[in-house]
Amino acid sequence: MTEIPAQERQSKWFKSHLLGYEIELQDLYELEQSELDLLMAETAEIRSDVENRSRSHGRWCTAGYFLELARIIDQRRQQQD
Repeated sequence: MTEIPAQERQSKWFKSHLLGYEIELQDLYELEQSELDLLMAETAEIRSDVENRSRSHGRWCTAGYFLELARIIDQRRQQQD
């Protein structure tokens, strides 16, 4: 298992409708690739919706953080294969 950096062990969560549960940052490292893909799709959709930004700025920001970390994890996994 990859060591989780301290800043990613903070209590920060995202309620995923596609996965059907709340997920914390450190949980991203444990997701199966198919779940990580779903999370990236869901958070990318939130980030691309301009209305979402004004309606729920906190969720919009959190989605961006989860999306970027998920992309980093995805890239690392691809490099390991």
